[in-house]
Amino acid sequence: MIKLSRLADYSIVLMSQLASRPASLMQGPDLALVTGIPVPTVSKTLKLLSNAGLIESQRGAKGGYALIRSASDIPVIEIIVAVDGPIALTDCTVEEDGACNIEALCPTKTNWRKINNAVVKALEDVTLADMMPEMVSILPHRPFEPAPQQSEQGGKIG
Repeated sequence: MIKLSRLADYSIVLMSQLASRPASLMQGPDLALVTGIPVPTVSKTLKLLSNAGLIESQRGAKGGYALIRSASDIPVIEIIVAVDGPIALTDCTVEEDGACNIEALCPTKTNWRKINNAVVKALEDVTLADMMPEMVSILPHRPFEPAPQQSEQGGKIG
């Protein structure tokens, strides 16, 4: 099974929250509260994203985290690579020599690289903004008014 790590998934969720409030700083505990992600995991993830230059952190009582760029300028691949490292479906798609013991004899190496490149391209083409849910318009509150009851003869009661 090809699957993103939980940390990569959480990173996209956290960055979506930051993107939904672009003019605000958000603190780790508040992000944990609105996402349901445990505080230690939020802290670890925010540190990785900050080290990768995707978010800015400001210390202090009025500090917090914010996106450095707009959500439409952040490809999903940058978020994934920040927490998981390079996308590599197989060892032979990693640029390191000697990652695979049979690489020199492997007849599928070229095809795995082609598939890996397609996955990388797809993740480069999707932005954080694309991953965010559409904002649902909020309808104004209208008090509930029950319909008038009707009698068995068809007339209104009361």
